[in-house]
Amino acid sequence: MTLQLIGTFIILLVTIILFISNRIRVDLVAIMALLAFVIFGILEPAEALAGFSNSVVIMIAGLFVVGAGILRTGLAQMAGNLLLKWSGDSERKLFFLLLTIVAGVGAFMSNTGTVALMLPVVVSIAISIKESPSKYLIPLAYIGSLSGLLTLIASPPNLIVSQTMEDYGLGKLGFFQITPIGVIAIVVAIIYLFLVRNTVIPKNKSKGNSSETSQISTKQLAEDYHLGGNLFRVKVENDSKIVESPLADLRTPKQYQVFVLKIERHASEGLRILPITYQEMAGPNSIIHAGDVLFVQGSAEKVSQFANDNGLTIIKEKSEANHLVTKELGMVEVLLTPHSSFINKNIASIGFREKYNLNVIGINRKGNYVLSDMLMQPLRFGDALLVQGSWEDIELLSKETQDVVVVGQPKEYASKASANGKAPIAGAIMLLMVVLMIFEVFPAVVSVLIGAVLMIITGCLRNMDDAYSEMNFESIVLIAAMLPMATALEKTGGMELISTGIIDLLGGFGAMGVLIGVYWLTIIFGQVISNTATAVLFAPIALNAALAIDANPYTFAMMVTAASAMAFLTPFSSPTNALVMTAGGYKFFDFVKVGMPLQIIMFIVMIIVIPILYPL
Repeated sequence: MTLQLIGTFIILLVTIILFISNRIRVDLVAIMALLAFVIFGILEPAEALAGFSNSVVIMIAGLFVVGAGILRTGLAQMAGNLLLKWSGDSERKLFFLLLTIVAGVGAFMSNTGTVALMLPVVVSIAISIKESPSKYLIPLAYIGSLSGLLTLIASPPNLIVSQTMEDYGLGKLGFFQITPIGVIAIVVAIIYLFLVRNTVIPKNKSKGNSSETSQISTKQLAEDYHLGGNLFRVKVENDSKIVESPLADLRTPKQYQVFVLKIERHASEGLRILPITYQEMAGPNSIIHAGDVLFVQGSAEKVSQFANDNGLTIIKEKSEANHLVTKELGMVEVLLTPHSSFINKNIASIGFREKYNLNVIGINRKGNYVLSDMLMQPLRFGDALLVQGSWEDIELLSKETQDVVVVGQPKEYASKASANGKAPIAGAIMLLMVVLMIFEVFPAVVSVLIGAVLMIITGCLRNMDDAYSEMNFESIVLIAAMLPMATALEKTGGMELISTGIIDLLGGFGAMGVLIGVYWLTIIFGQVISNTATAVLFAPIALNAALAIDANPYTFAMMVTAASAMAFLTPFSSPTNALVMTAGGYKFFDFVKVGMPLQIIMFIVMIIVIPILYPL
């Protein structure tokens, strides 16, 4: 055994111990391992950094963006809510439908994203039918993990195994090649979880809190402030007196008690092949043009007087408040801080619009909503102001802590506003991506990047910053940094040594014995380190073992893929388990109690099914 081989095993052992201890972030541990391989001369820098240019890593980053588009547009939520309604008052039907929905959504989203999406829905439904949410949350986590076996893109281990097979010259996995195994695993798991739901699964009192459920939507804000009856749209006619006038010169707030909030105008430049409408925040320097549509706030009497005096036409009375929330413009509530300089001053004197480029369109004073005659109202501590303007300005305001505090998360509001009504577009993009991958029109990574780019340019995600914020860089860096570990094992002979050890130990039982050994090693490691890291380590080991005994490498590859998805025994063996642990009020042993029988059942099923589908 060479010094480099010994060094590789030492680095591998220390890496696993650090993963298990959970004292250092896993991505940092992976980078430390990467550096160790270079420092001790086991890998060249180019070999160590090759993972960051690997197509699998790029593909996973793209899938985070696609999944975020599906989430932001509400496509997954719509499908989930629709199917959940079909259950009616039947607890049994609800249980089956819930887990079926999770599996369906998880086929095209990350399992972590799927569980995070469904968690608040499950908790609220369980409470509404007077059931303990903990009865549903462990099943949610387990089926979320198994949904990764339904398509090639549903889980990073699938992509890693596929890439490893391609590296060995065996060809990559097809988009639905693993689907039969996934369907069988999910059906078996749902039946098991249904049978033990009232006995083995604990029924704890759950906190059931979600950051998303605590936020007030912009629609709710509009309803609370009764904006609908005070918003109007008026059109500027060609002969209007205010054409080409700056908004500041009109003095609409003081003269009419009317506030111009937004200006909508048609494009006046370019080829104008298609009608394009621009929307902009109304500011003091905004110039009014003929044909503009002004969104104004005020009483019907005052708006009518403003329109009559200036040659304007009221297009529609009582305009919907949701017109104030678009991809560019938003609306949030802000609270005055105890030491705010605005206290005891009125809105006219604090220059809120001039300072923040935002409109104050309402005051909430202990449940009493002030929408008219606001300019001269002295502000008091405890007042909440409803402000409207561009999302960029609102986000800047959220960083202000001296005078006001923004309620909620403007970035989340902006993202949802941008994606509002675009669920069909997100669905079409997802379908296009899947079709491109099924028919292999382009390499898989290109098809995923096409889907990711379309999610951004169609507005399913607000912008590139929004897309970047949705990427789980911890997972991306972990995968990129762990991939060269397989290179180190291969280069030093470690891969051959491990596979030979498995063959020597279990080879007497034939190919089936070696297959069982690979499965249980993958399972054991998968309980203490991430399934991604497990797949990186054992995919090449399994293929080496298969080739050494002249067995079908596809059988071994599928066994590693399946085993990587079955981390049921500990709360930290999978992000899905960790997500539901706190919400369900579970203890460590709850996962062992529910997961151990399922782990054994799945082993029996997989050891029968996989060799049938892929004969040894």
